[in-house]
Amino acid sequence: MKPRWKGKGSQAKANADPMSKIVSQLQSSLIQSETRGLLSSCSVLVEVDAELADLLNRSCFGRPRITAQEDKQWFQLDMEEAFYLCFSLKCLKVIGENGYIKSNEELWDYLKSKKPVFPVSYKVYSHLRHKNWVVRSGLQYGVDFVAYCHHPALVHSEYAVLVLSEGDNDLNGRLRVWSDVHCTVRLCGSVAKTLLTVIVNSNNQGANSPSCLEHYTVEEQTITRWNPERSREDQTGPKNGTKKV
Repeated sequence: MKPRWKGKGSQAKANADPMSKIVSQLQSSLIQSETRGLLSSCSVLVEVDAELADLLNRSCFGRPRITAQEDKQWFQLDMEEAFYLCFSLKCLKVIGENGYIKSNEELWDYLKSKKPVFPVSYKVYSHLRHKNWVVRSGLQYGVDFVAYCHHPALVHSEYAVLVLSEGDNDLNGRLRVWSDVHCTVRLCGSVAKTLLTVIVNSNNQGANSPSCLEHYTVEEQTITRWNPERSREDQTGPKNGTKKV
């Protein structure tokens, strides 16, 4: 499936301002400003100025929060987004409930306590982000994530992403029977997305610290409906008295 750009000139805008460049600018700005995030249940709140707000919007991290304070702008980061900025890009610090900065290990343990499948989910999120995909929640489509090749304002998402893991576990229960696969693929097709399953293999590593991620491996698989028109042989005419069907 080719990218479905939104309007004339969208592809040119994306090519002129690649996502890798925008994320790099965000990383530098967050480091220079020594930005701190506030842990709030299952998300992280970040107070930013106009420049950082623009970079967060352009790089598709978090969502702006409307507050009564006109002189302040806040962004709400999801678990995976916050940990990616903290652990992978090393450009954000998160302050816990006690007012102290959490180490990566402490933040890892906290996020696992809120979301037991966080290690696997984060591995997939970071895997796609490292490949310069924009990754957003796929809740409205019944999947874990949706992936865009650039900013959602310029292009429609190409993939609906399901996170799976090796072995028999709750994560894999959604595709346990053929009817589940069929329904999911049809739903993705109805919204012009390709179903992408990303299978995480822990390679017998625990999840006690974020260092385990180095040993995790991923396998990507796309699942699409079979189109008989694409599989038919050439029917230009019968050969040797035999008609091809």
